[in-house]
Amino acid sequence: MPGRHSHHLDPLSPTRHVMRIMTPRRPPEIDMLPDGSIRPPSRPPVATRVFIWAVIIAAAAGALSLAAFALWVALIILPVALGAAVIAYVAFRFQLWRARSSGRRAGRDVWGG
Repeated sequence: MPGRHSHHLDPLSPTRHVMRIMTPRRPPEIDMLPDGSIRPPSRPPVATRVFIWAVIIAAAAGALSLAAFALWVALIILPVALGAAVIAYVAFRFQLWRARSSGRRAGRDVWGG
């Protein structure tokens, strides 16, 4: 079977394989001044900066409106929950009153103690 394991005989076979997979791309450019320092990046255009601030303000307004909606829902639910608690307390007190007036012997607790 000649040629079956012929890649073991070629020392550049793995290198050629890697080079085929890698895509050629340009190296990064470094903007260096004559004194050896690197030039700071330029500021984006005014329209880009305005757009970025508009997105930030829109996100903040959205978060604020979501918080206001959550507070509104909580304030709607709070009276309902308090009303349910009052009704449950009145029903519990009524059951205690009914149990006491049903002829149980004096000295015994409602819970049978």
